[in-house]
Amino acid sequence: MESVVNLKSIGLSYVNAPVDLRERVALNEKQTGLFMDYIKDYSDISDLLVISTCNRTEIFYSHESDRSDLIISGLCLVTKLSKAEAQEYFINNVDNNTAIERLYRISLGLESQIIGDLQITNQIKSSYQLSADRGLAGPYLHRLMHSIFYANKRVVQETAFRDGAASVSYVAKEIAEDIASGIVSPVILVYGLGEMGEDVARNLAASKSELSVFLANRTTSKAVALAEELNFKYIDADSVLDFAKYQADIIISAASTETPLFTLDNFSNLELLSYKYFIDLSVPRSVDKGIEQLTGMVLYDIDEIKDKSSKTFEKRKNAIGTVEEIIKESIADFNNWAEEMIVSPIIKKLKNALEEIRKEEMERYLKKANDKEAALLDKASKSMMQKIIKLPVLHLKAACKRGEAETLIDILNDLFNLEETETSKINNESQS
Repeated sequence: MESVVNLKSIGLSYVNAPVDLRERVALNEKQTGLFMDYIKDYSDISDLLVISTCNRTEIFYSHESDRSDLIISGLCLVTKLSKAEAQEYFINNVDNNTAIERLYRISLGLESQIIGDLQITNQIKSSYQLSADRGLAGPYLHRLMHSIFYANKRVVQETAFRDGAASVSYVAKEIAEDIASGIVSPVILVYGLGEMGEDVARNLAASKSELSVFLANRTTSKAVALAEELNFKYIDADSVLDFAKYQADIIISAASTETPLFTLDNFSNLELLSYKYFIDLSVPRSVDKGIEQLTGMVLYDIDEIKDKSSKTFEKRKNAIGTVEEIIKESIADFNNWAEEMIVSPIIKKLKNALEEIRKEEMERYLKKANDKEAALLDKASKSMMQKIIKLPVLHLKAACKRGEAETLIDILNDLFNLEETETSKINNESQS
């Protein structure tokens, strides 16, 4: 007997694709919508989940056949990707069990570039919401996603896998948030928008704190584009030093410089009314270590931040085995449900067949019964039917777990003539 579950996946990630290619296929919400509409219009795919971030673009779908060609065509339509590039980098997987396990591992942060990534759960929830909004999340995907969310809840409650911050950029964001909580209308400057600086900016954009963030970069066009995307402000690179002196409360520097930009001399004559905080993520340093000699200046350097993040990373790494056990248990529960879905149509047919028998017998005897007797007979016959059907249903579910459901379904079909009964019922309903 064929499974109702046919999950497949196709995608690329930071593991096998260069960053410039990942950037080109990282779908924004509008592109994701266009892609999903294309799939809906040109296929009969019942369940579709599109996960697209700066680190991966992976599509999960449920279908009996391999629909990777259609998916690649849709992606090429909404991005600048060529079919040749897609065929080179996109990994196609048509095995149901492998696809389910991969979706769990991605959703819980085991496949993230920063292990235990705190943002991935919200990204997965957003992807699921888009599927639901477009009618591309059927009962199967709904159940699978809620199973994943429950597994994530267990990971948070039972392990240290989501404790603390494991990336330098996230630690910097947390330090900035802690500092900002004690400042009225805090102003943050992020200078240097390479990979590290951009990550810090994106983490700040996801913050629940009310922060006034300014971005600066040697190439101003990058600061402008990122500021527009994240709803921040930007300043020119030439204004960085003055802005740091007179306006910024927190300066996060991820700039690559041969010599420090923020030096003791630059800030020595500054009259401060409050503390000024530097978070230096640069190697070599872009903030002079001696700056802390000045009253009111506080410096967090890359070594302190790396030490904090590495301790968290070790905790998360030690929790991987427990997380994988939770995934294994969750997949087993989900597969039990999926197997029971196979027999749900036969259970429904059996209930319908017994209900037909009950109604026929009721009609024979109700002619001679008064209202009170009729109500009593109706109640007793319904109760009897429930007891009769209980054992076959339990046996069917048990047979599913043993992989023997097909034999029992054939026996029930023969005993109760279910196929003929169902056909007869449909014909009667169409005539009435």
